[in-house]
Amino acid sequence: MTIDLTLERVRRLASQFSYKRPSIHVAGTNGKGSVACLLASILRASSFKVGKFNSPHLISIYDCITINDDPVTLELYHECRTQVEQANEQINARASSFELLTVTALLVFERAAVDIAIVEVGMGGRLDATNVIPDECILVSALTAVDLDHQAFLGATVDLITREKAAIARQGKPFILGHQRDSSVGSVAEEVVLQHGGTFVRSIPVKSVGSDDLSISLSSSPFIPPRGQNVEFTSDAFGSPIRATLPLHGTHQLHNLSLALTVISLLLRDSSCAAVLPELIHAITPETVRAGIECASWPGRLSFHTMPRPVTPGSIGDPLVLLVDGAHNPASSEALASYISNLITHIPSLSRTLHITYILALSHSPPKTPEQTLFPLLPPRCRTSKPVTVSVAVLRFHPPDGMPWVKSVAPSALRAAVLGLVPNADVWATQDDDPVDNQLQRALEWTELQANKIRDEGGEHLAVLAGSLYLVADFYRLMERLKAPNFLV
Repeated sequence: MTIDLTLERVRRLASQFSYKRPSIHVAGTNGKGSVACLLASILRASSFKVGKFNSPHLISIYDCITINDDPVTLELYHECRTQVEQANEQINARASSFELLTVTALLVFERAAVDIAIVEVGMGGRLDATNVIPDECILVSALTAVDLDHQAFLGATVDLITREKAAIARQGKPFILGHQRDSSVGSVAEEVVLQHGGTFVRSIPVKSVGSDDLSISLSSSPFIPPRGQNVEFTSDAFGSPIRATLPLHGTHQLHNLSLALTVISLLLRDSSCAAVLPELIHAITPETVRAGIECASWPGRLSFHTMPRPVTPGSIGDPLVLLVDGAHNPASSEALASYISNLITHIPSLSRTLHITYILALSHSPPKTPEQTLFPLLPPRCRTSKPVTVSVAVLRFHPPDGMPWVKSVAPSALRAAVLGLVPNADVWATQDDDPVDNQLQRALEWTELQANKIRDEGGEHLAVLAGSLYLVADFYRLMERLKAPNFLV
């Protein structure tokens, strides 16, 4: 199935409904979901009713449309979806599945009368279905880190991709650029924003203050994850610096928080925002910002999880602990690798050898290759005097609902990529034509055996599940099944 990027269909469809919700529009390659999560948490703590649209969904289609962080109810979703599909048929708009979902989300927010909607771009920006939101509804547009991804649709270079993503800028409205690895992104984005008549603003950096407590014992029972990051943010919008503990892990989350807090500052300072939603200036305070930061939660992004019970039938070892992350391209894999390296240096008991078992599945997304995505992770590049060994399980994930174009990389190709990077690695792989059902559980059983063996030998073991948010979704669905009292392993 091909993707035909155009706004013609979705504009015709959206014109059949009224949308007047004040909205924040977020584009970028990496970090969109985290920025949207942080914004929603801060605005909720400021007593606003917040709608949020993320793409793709994680576990089910309902969790990509939330109201005050709760998935849309089945009744409201299907009521709005039915009306959107009927309108699509009546005017013969021939909208794509994502376009139908986008208009459904906007209709949900309108029917729920949310105070503010935070809308994440699906892919690109200029021709993404979410760019159908009326100019007068946009409070702020934001651009997270831009990197190479979806080149077949967005362009072969970071500059071309930036042009597509920055084109969500709106006339007379602020556009905020987040931290970028590539210096050219800023100048390209500014050019595009000015062409659209927007106001270009760079995000204000967040400072890391004090010492972050990353102390962690991989063998402790119960497992205690590392604490969050102590941060400080200074802006003219607030009388004094805001200090808080950010529960999201990784240096890249400091950049995402910087962008989110700069958006919040602009909501308070920009006259165009005050004209749309004047109560912002009274509702958002340093106290609500701090509270919103500290209660932010974003599953599948450097999240630690303990399996509810041993995965392998009859196993008597400790429950398996996993670090779960949706890293799916070279930039996000590099962020994951950096976090793992930093984490390992804070393991007090690491006088022994460390073994990392990766559980990996990737989306087929040429020209991006498996080797490019996995290179930052394999072999492990850890700042430790002790040896770090690795084993890898490769498998496929269930295709997400409504996205038939999403395909897994064949396990045989993943296995070849892994062995090309780590020739001596122990690799467990499913057959290319194996049914997807039970692949993840089998991989986890193998990982559990690896963990028990390493611990019996006196070493430390870290399990990491990554490569795709679709694999992360399979993991969360399996976690729910394992918790069910009538589920038989």
